[in-house]
Amino acid sequence: MRDDPRVTRLGRLLRRLSLDELPQLWSVLKGDMSLVGPRPPLQEEWARFEPWQRRKLSVKPGITCLWQVSGRSDIRDFSEWVRLDLDYIERWTLWLDIKILFATGAVVARSRGAY
Repeated sequence: MRDDPRVTRLGRLLRRLSLDELPQLWSVLKGDMSLVGPRPPLQEEWARFEPWQRRKLSVKPGITCLWQVSGRSDIRDFSEWVRLDLDYIERWTLWLDIKILFATGAVVARSRGAY
């Protein structure tokens, strides 16, 4: 939600700079997540997945993904978000992961698509 009244100024800054993602590095170190991969769904999202959307759960979730470098919060259509995840799964290569990591750095530096 844009201009969420529950979010403090500090929280907005952390979100805009994507610093709120740093705790997820612990999940990467534990092996629960990867650096690149589909974002993990919220439990209420997962419960509403259509059968074709569940395929995104076939790989380990990641901190960054095609969704983040393709528009982040500007992509409001959940089906489009899932299509980007499935495209990532179908086209996966180490080179694609490297490109996404570099693109993520550029997107975060410009605060593109972040609230």
